[in-house]
Amino acid sequence: MILESALLDVLPGQEDAFLVAFAEAKPLIAVQKGFRSLELRRCVDTGRESRFLLRVEWETLEDHTEGFRRSAEYEKWRTLLHGFYSPFPEVEHYGQALHSA
Repeated sequence: MILESALLDVLPGQEDAFLVAFAEAKPLIAVQKGFRSLELRRCVDTGRESRFLLRVEWETLEDHTEGFRRSAEYEKWRTLLHGFYSPFPEVEHYGQALHSA
């Protein structure tokens, strides 16, 4: 399993519109080969209310980087969501947990 992680800095004042767009975009990723789950959390720290953490679980790295990112659904995802970010998020991928409790 691969964990994709991205900090999404949404333009201040656009948080509600982002959440509406994300709800529309979510089914586009959920139908992808290798998709396992996703989680979107909003930052609760004072002054960071426009920041969201996106975590997506994939079967393989390629399911995300080659499958989803090269799909027609990704083009729709990009159209729906990418205009909300400043700066554009850095996406990282992580392997299996080394420790957990």
